[in-house]
Amino acid sequence: MTRSVDLDPVALRTLAAVIRAGTFDGAAQALRVTPSAVSQRVRGLERQVGRVLVLRTKPVEATPAGQVLLRLARQTDLLEQEALAALTGQGGAAAGEGPGEARARLADADLPHAEIPVVVNADTLAAWLLPALAEVQRSHRVTFELLREDEGHSTELLRQGQVMAAVTSDPRPVQGCRVVRLGVLRYLPVATPAFLARWLPEGPRPAELARAPMISYDRKDTQQEEMLRRLTRQRLAPPTSYIPSSHEFDEAVRLGIGWGMLPEAWIRADLASGRLVPLADRYQDVTSYWQHWALDSPLLDALTAAVLRAARHGLAPG
Repeated sequence: MTRSVDLDPVALRTLAAVIRAGTFDGAAQALRVTPSAVSQRVRGLERQVGRVLVLRTKPVEATPAGQVLLRLARQTDLLEQEALAALTGQGGAAAGEGPGEARARLADADLPHAEIPVVVNADTLAAWLLPALAEVQRSHRVTFELLREDEGHSTELLRQGQVMAAVTSDPRPVQGCRVVRLGVLRYLPVATPAFLARWLPEGPRPAELARAPMISYDRKDTQQEEMLRRLTRQRLAPPTSYIPSSHEFDEAVRLGIGWGMLPEAWIRADLASGRLVPLADRYQDVTSYWQHWALDSPLLDALTAAVLRAARHGLAPG
């Protein structure tokens, strides 16, 4: 017969705090206990499950077993917060109450906020996601932790249990998650006319593209490299500037620091006026998906509905 194991909810919360803070001391400060208490709770949980849960590195990292329990800790915390809200009448409007009265009562309630960690890419954050978060916060006691990651790598944070939801380009569902298609953002390879006159006067030929300065968001950003391979059928390594911010990336292209891939929807006026010019008659469509934990959670349901509404304004159907 399999032995039943009752996991200590306090120890689970402590594990989540350690991973979030990155150190045992940081978790102790957040939980208002001593570092020794934090260490004892984590060691006790490790003895209980018979696995090492935390790599004692700087910052600490969850092992695969730790990632499983981290996910459980965050799911349990979310469901507890929602249960408390429902029991105290803070989950929505009471009978005879209007939306304004419900919001006022919600603001005055002495309940902790649920925290939803979400991973998004920089363009999504800059373009259309924030109104969805604001909409959810008007009717729920919730805060958000936004982690920025390339859309091709964001599901790894879901897999590790670090986030509850992700905007990603990966349609393959992470185990225990649901996937919803959001829409398409079209990117064009563009530069200023002065940049093209200096670096690509004869057009996007391989020899010139190998020398023309390029801009990438960071070293995980492969959009520019993929466009180069489409244009030249070669693997080129031009001089590259890394600018990890959507606004500054856009500004860098406009200042002639290099060429880069920009969303067509952002630059239509500049293309029409000639302030920006495509390198070639090519584009790249990036399809976005919303992946979130498959929990019976009114809060996650509300967030998903708001994200879908926002995406309809910010993305093309594709």
